[in-house]
Amino acid sequence: MPASEGANDLALLTEAAQAAGKIAARHFGQGPQTWDKGGGQGPVTEADLEIDAMLRARLMGARPGYGWLSEESADDPARLARAQVFVVDPIDGTRAFIDGQKSFAHALAVVRHGAPVAAVVHLPLLDLTYAAARGQGAWLNGARLTVPLRKGLESGLEGARVLAARPQLAPELWPGGVPPVERHFRPSLAWRLALVAEGAFDAMLTLRRTWDWDVAAASLIALEAGITVTDRAGLPPHFARADPRSDGIIAAAPGLHAALMSRLRPGATSASA
Repeated sequence: MPASEGANDLALLTEAAQAAGKIAARHFGQGPQTWDKGGGQGPVTEADLEIDAMLRARLMGARPGYGWLSEESADDPARLARAQVFVVDPIDGTRAFIDGQKSFAHALAVVRHGAPVAAVVHLPLLDLTYAAARGQGAWLNGARLTVPLRKGLESGLEGARVLAARPQLAPELWPGGVPPVERHFRPSLAWRLALVAEGAFDAMLTLRRTWDWDVAAASLIALEAGITVTDRAGLPPHFARADPRSDGIIAAAPGLHAALMSRLRPGATSASA
């Protein structure tokens, strides 16, 4: 992979993600101890916690001046004073992991002043590693990702293959009408974004508040593959807020993204959409 401002961090993230995969593989299918985090946050397993501890020790040991944000660590507001921050989801798709599905991921990013500069999304049991460094493109298992537009989808929605949970296409969420798309689903938000970067699907969207650790890494991978990524207001996501959540995520090739936004925010100007 070419050198870039995030190249050294990318190598570190890749090695850490592979180490996370080995821990996950050891626990997978073995009935790991599981708890409910409460407050609608979902489950956490002993594998999540072991991976989180390993990643924090490994990454912060290598970059002690960076901040830290992880789904499985207590948030420390001191991260807001750091120029660089690790944003980590030890296991994205914990429910799938518990259920014995291989479609879980480890999502790791370095964010600089709110923008990701290095990112890895690793699915160890599917042998998939997506990676990106800012300004240097996106990669899947070492092969460069460039997303060709499917014919007819430059600006239209009919037949677009969109990754979204069923509630995200509820009529009340779409003032301009529910887009006429073909809905698909994968349990990991990070993988959904990476699949759009890969060109396996045309778009992904979630209109609910979305945790930074679910999307920071994969948003860079999508952006570097030529995908437009915004929140539901049409603004670029920013990953350096006290509340580590984005106002939804919509990712698609530029023309298709604009078409989705026209249904979501009819009458919005092109600058805001």
